[in-house]
Amino acid sequence: MSVKRNIAHAPVTTVNGGQLYSGVTSSQLESIALLCFRMRLCLLALLLLLDTGSDVTASEEDRKPNFVLMMVDDLGIGDIGCYGNDTIRTPNIDRLAAEGVKLTQHIAAAPLCTPSRAAFHTGRYALRSGLGSTGRVQVLLFLGGSGGLPPTETTFAKRLQEQGYTTGLVGKWHLGVNCELRGDHCHHPNTHGFSYFYGLPFTLFNDCRPGEGKDVLADLQNTLWQLTLLGALALLSLVCVRVCGLLEVSVSVIVAVTCLSLLAFSVWFVPFELLMTWNCIIMRNQEVVEQPMDLDTLSQRLLGEAQGFIERNADRPFLLFLSLAHVHTPLFSSPGFAGKSRHGLYGDNVEEVDYMIGRMTETVDRLGLANNTMMYFTSDHGGHIEDADERGQKGGWNGIYKGGKAMGGWEGGIRVPGIFRWPGRLPAGRVFDTPTSLMDLYPTLTHLAGATHSDRLLDGYDLMPVLEGRTERSQHEFMFHYCGAYLNAVRWHRPGSESVYKVHFFTPNFSPPGAGGCYDTKICFCHGSYVTHHSPPIVFDLHTDPSESHPLTPDTEPRYQEVLQQTARAVEQHRATLTHSHPSHTQPDTHSPQSEPVLNQLSWEKILWRPWLQPCCGTFPFCGCTENTTSTLA
Repeated sequence: MSVKRNIAHAPVTTVNGGQLYSGVTSSQLESIALLCFRMRLCLLALLLLLDTGSDVTASEEDRKPNFVLMMVDDLGIGDIGCYGNDTIRTPNIDRLAAEGVKLTQHIAAAPLCTPSRAAFHTGRYALRSGLGSTGRVQVLLFLGGSGGLPPTETTFAKRLQEQGYTTGLVGKWHLGVNCELRGDHCHHPNTHGFSYFYGLPFTLFNDCRPGEGKDVLADLQNTLWQLTLLGALALLSLVCVRVCGLLEVSVSVIVAVTCLSLLAFSVWFVPFELLMTWNCIIMRNQEVVEQPMDLDTLSQRLLGEAQGFIERNADRPFLLFLSLAHVHTPLFSSPGFAGKSRHGLYGDNVEEVDYMIGRMTETVDRLGLANNTMMYFTSDHGGHIEDADERGQKGGWNGIYKGGKAMGGWEGGIRVPGIFRWPGRLPAGRVFDTPTSLMDLYPTLTHLAGATHSDRLLDGYDLMPVLEGRTERSQHEFMFHYCGAYLNAVRWHRPGSESVYKVHFFTPNFSPPGAGGCYDTKICFCHGSYVTHHSPPIVFDLHTDPSESHPLTPDTEPRYQEVLQQTARAVEQHRATLTHSHPSHTQPDTHSPQSEPVLNQLSWEKILWRPWLQPCCGTFPFCGCTENTTSTLA
């Protein structure tokens, strides 16, 4: 400004027909002009840089987060160092908790694999998907059955897939494969939103490892075997009588008994004695790549597949669900972990799990994805406390909590680890004791991915307000705890109070009397003489009595009647959502106008083995193949 002002007021002289300002030479004017030109160029460059920089920043901010979900099978909450275990080494899981958020009242929707995982994937109680058992069969038992997660259900993987995510599942599924024909894959992970699948379409059973015994309808197997022996004995007797001439026995009778004997043998031998071939397989997408599977190399393969999936998709939004086969029986561990823990084979398994979690974390960090990746660690339900043999305990430890796997609403079977890590987004080292659920993952992931609201009722809530520390109380006022298809207990987090009341309507009968589990049957059941109904219900305050050791009474709890009244009203409203129009008792914009009837997926008709539904590598019934573990992924 001062330069212009001085020039404007200078007297003018003429040189060679042109005008110059007095006291300013021609060379100075050229310098000033050049300076102005350069300033204009700099300003233009700065504007372009700012514009480009804003685009880069917007691009980074608009990029959707990645998700790495890691679930262990049958892990007890007391097996992890950051949840109180000081003898099993879990430094990598403990590190996740130290760098993220730990939930201490994280609840599975069911105490068994199939219903818990159905609820996890759909954000809805398993009963809504037809996966609530009314009898002794509480999970899918045969890969060749027709039961599973109905194709009409919507999983979080499918919702994220619609948002442009690459989705992968590595490990255990246990929610069915086929419906009517081998190869229709109506229940398969690919059908339910996972772009890539590698792992166990079923689960581990003791039958998957020779010498570990049998646990699929073992009593039925024994009965069929005895019938087979009786048939063979009857046939032998008839032949001997005819040969010796003691009685007239027609050939038609012998043929009929022979046919009956062969039928009894086939019904016993084919589905049960070959169970390792039928159930214990590995698939890559819809192709069977190993049948039966080799457990000795399973850990390395699952870990390698999970790491490879992240590496292949590091430049695009992805969802990976690593569903480990550990620590379900039969226990197995890699040679590098065998005999290394202080708790036998089970402890070896847990420490191998920790190693795998550490490798997954290292992969995310190495690829520079940590600040844009939510990592989650949990278990599908509590540990199986009745599972032991002469080698020691084979099931998990549930800490101070009563009960375990398959024990309905007892806390030990449903309270599981819940750890979230997301550097830069979630506060490090925070601990929250508010009730949360595995079903909360569905609304949390879909919200972060930018998906629209669900077209059906959800029983979970978005966890981000809790995880980010914006509130210390989740939206779960009530939670409903099922034992099969039966409502076993209700949890009530009373507004304005730290108390969390648990009301048990019935409890499983432990055996032998005085034991802490169903040791006579090896697993608890939810029906008939296996349970005891309580009137009035048994009430606990988990805030002061997390071990559920001291039932409340009207004399010890002033709000005793209020607790019963409020939970009874909540149960009535909840049951209305199972058969009638959905009220907005969870999220007002996450319900459909009318409930659809759902077939029971765990009926005998659905779960029994059918040869025409059995996945097979080769020509059925001559199924068998071994995966080439040295091959690389395409």
